[in-house]
Amino acid sequence: MRSLQLFGDRDLRITEIDAPPPPAAGEVQVRVRALALNFLDVWGFRGMAFAKRKMPQAVGVEASGEIAAVGEGVTRFKAGDPVTMYGAETCGHCSACRKGWDNLCENVAGIMGFHIDGFARELINRPERLVIPVPKGVSFEQAACAPIGFGTVQHMLFDNAKLEPGESILVHAGGSGIGTAAIKMAKAIGCTVYTTVGDDEKGEKAKALGADYVVNYRTERFEGEVRRLTKRKGVDVVFEHVGAETWNGSLLCLKRGGRLVTCGSTSGVSTTMNLMQLFQQQYRIFGSFGCRIENISQSLDKMAQGMTPVIDAVFPLDEFQKGLERLEGRKVFGKVLVTF
Repeated sequence: MRSLQLFGDRDLRITEIDAPPPPAAGEVQVRVRALALNFLDVWGFRGMAFAKRKMPQAVGVEASGEIAAVGEGVTRFKAGDPVTMYGAETCGHCSACRKGWDNLCENVAGIMGFHIDGFARELINRPERLVIPVPKGVSFEQAACAPIGFGTVQHMLFDNAKLEPGESILVHAGGSGIGTAAIKMAKAIGCTVYTTVGDDEKGEKAKALGADYVVNYRTERFEGEVRRLTKRKGVDVVFEHVGAETWNGSLLCLKRGGRLVTCGSTSGVSTTMNLMQLFQQQYRIFGSFGCRIENISQSLDKMAQGMTPVIDAVFPLDEFQKGLERLEGRKVFGKVLVTF
């Protein structure tokens, strides 16, 4: 069967590998139909040093498909069922897993497609507990965006930042996959949404999604604009995933007692901050990584109710390189997908 394998820094190849054996007891076999690309894929493609792994390795951290076969004892699925999958190899028995906080697993073996073999292969065996059913009306392409594109945002906004109806929020990189999802989720509960974009075309698209105010960060200082627009009060929540370049500006955008939630550092992993500002303004800062399995189900339910992900482009597997280049060049508005 075909698999997209990483052999070294920027050396990705479509390779023939052995098909998996029939699923064992408690496992299902999934035929992968769509793969959603993320910056984790770009970082892995670049050969990030902190990802210890054995090459070659199947890439892909987010995917959907359909059940091809079920192992003994599996009761939740049958052949043909559409599904998506959790993207980390969790233990299922530690305290965090038992409480439903899968992304805090104490014995996690790694992120699929980054530390260990990922989803970019035609067939894959997974434990039943790490597979999530897809509701009717949700396509494979949409479902492939649930584990990270939507699940991460659901976890950030509602588990961590506790975003409330009617609050104000600054969403960084409103044209990104998670940025577009954050705009949609915040507007769905009546929030006032401010967002940053890298060009005016993306700004118009962000407004069409529901953003109330758009700031082109290439031509304006976003922190000054947000403070001006909020009459120097600031926003309740900042949705941060850019990193070093925007960190201190993001803090300046918060009102007293405001919350900043972050899941990324694409512009750099290190910064300095004013500790006096932190405690005097009583900011609350949340680190957020991945999501819980329940967040993926919540995301799929939102999709089934009409809150579909923004899909920038879809490429067949043979053209995966075009998708990565589009993502790496920051030319996207929404998600980029690869189909098998």
